[in-house]
Parts: sequence; structure tokens; C-alpha cells
Amino acid sequence: MKFAIYTPNFGYSNNPLDLAKLAKEAEKAGWDGFFLWDHLVFMEGLNVPVLDPWITLSAMAMKTEKIKIGPLITPISRRRPWKLAREIVSLDHLSNGRLILGVGLGAPEYDFVTFGEDFDNKIRAKKLDEGLDILLGLLSGNDFSFKGDYYKIKNVKFLPAPINGKIPIWVAGMWPNKKPFLRASKFDGVFPIHADWPENLTLEDVKQIINLVYKNRKDSKRYDIIIAGETPGNSSEGINVVKPYKEVGVTWWCENINLFRFKNSAEKMLERIRQGPPKESD
Repeated sequence: MKFAIYTPNFGYSNNPLDLAKLAKEAEKAGWDGFFLWDHLVFMEGLNVPVLDPWITLSAMAMKTEKIKIGPLITPISRRRPWKLAREIVSLDHLSNGRLILGVGLGAPEYDFVTFGEDFDNKIRAKKLDEGLDILLGLLSGNDFSFKGDYYKIKNVKFLPAPINGKIPIWVAGMWPNKKPFLRASKFDGVFPIHADWPENLTLEDVKQIINLVYKNRKDSKRYDIIIAGETPGNSSEGINVVKPYKEVGVTWWCENINLFRFKNSAEKMLERIRQGPPKESD
């Protein structure tokens, strides 16, 4: 099992460099990844600084050397997929191939309707599916054209291609809805979230999700199961929290580091990061 920091792109600082420094601290403390939310405003009345995730991730790429980085998740339905493709491959090269792309429908509603974006589930799902097809085509390094209900692209070739030939794609979904997990089974990982967020998924939920995804997988390549949660700074106690998830097949544990958990205390967030991920004693 690998361990990552999972944090919002809002509420911590006015400056992307501050989050980049957090990522550096995470790398020093032994975390394997640092993943960032992607929101514009998040919720009404939450008047805190909000940073652009792609600029912030670029700063992280330049401050770190080993850890994986990426958005978890970016909602394709409120982005132009071709512009997103350019951002993705640029960050992939800037990080020397350390990017993991998390995608999904996006939420909450306020993040969309405030700017006149459609929040209809079916429309967002269709845009997500078309957007994923476009990303795969544009990131292939080959000639590509596309004609869908929402997006159209004349024949074009995007270069450069990703450093490692492809970029891992993790797909999020709200459980117990089934369709997002059928979509996720076609890619490189699944990031399930309880439909009544911030309620956590039970271990039984996770087992059902894993069974559903693997039942619909068409190949036997490595596949990631990503769960977000909270562990104490005490490593041995943390192992007791994550061990049951590891035993059922979870491959990434994403530690919630956010203003809600730590009551907007940057010092407490940094303290938990420096304590490092749960590690079994030798």
C-alpha cells in the first residue's frame, strides 16, 4: 500500500509556493504522493483563498523529485478537454513522469451553477466520457479527430506525448451508484467517495466496489484502488486503521489534510504531514 496527502486547493494559503513547500515536506516525511482537489469556489459562504490546481501542481513538481502528484479530481465537464490535454502533458514532463490524473463528474453543485455550468448528472457524465476519449486520443501522439454530442475536433496531432507513453488515469465515483465504477473499470484506478460525503465508506462498501470493478475489468494489468481517510500521527495506531483496507485490496491510502479536519490550522496540517504515513514496525 502507498500513502499520499490529499488536500484542497483552497483554505491553506494565498500562494501556490506554500502548498509546494507542503509537498516537499511530505516527500521528506516518506509520503508517496500529494494529490490536490480542483475547485473554483467549493461552497457558498466559504470565503477563503482558492488556488488554481494546475499552477499549484506545477510549483509542486518543481519543489519535489520523487512523489507522485496530480489532481484528485479534475471535473472534465467544466474544462475544455484539448486545453486540459496540453496542461496534463506539460505537467507530466515538468514532473519527469510523476503525474497521475484523477477525473470525475465534479461536485458540489455550487462549483458549477455559480458560473452557469450545467450540473445535470447525465450531461456531465456524457461530457466526462467524451472528454476521456479525447484525452486518450490527444495524448497518444498520433493523428486524432473526434465527433461527439458535446465536443468536435478536426484532425490534429498533439506533441509531445507523455514521458512514459501514457498517464495513469484514476476515475472517481459516488457510491453506491454503479455507473461510475463501470467507467472506472476501463482505466487505471478507482477513487470511490460516499454519496453522502463527508461520510466515510465502510469496509464492506470497499469490498463491493472492488468486486464490481474487477468483475468488469477486461485486462489483468495493475489496477489501483484509492481510499481517502484519516489516521493518527502515531504510526502503530495508523497501521491498525489502514490494515483492513490493505487486506481487501486497497493500493493507495490518501490522508485527509484539510481545513475541515484541522479547523483551518496550517500548523496542525503541517504537523500531521511531518509525522509521516503509517508504517509497520520492523
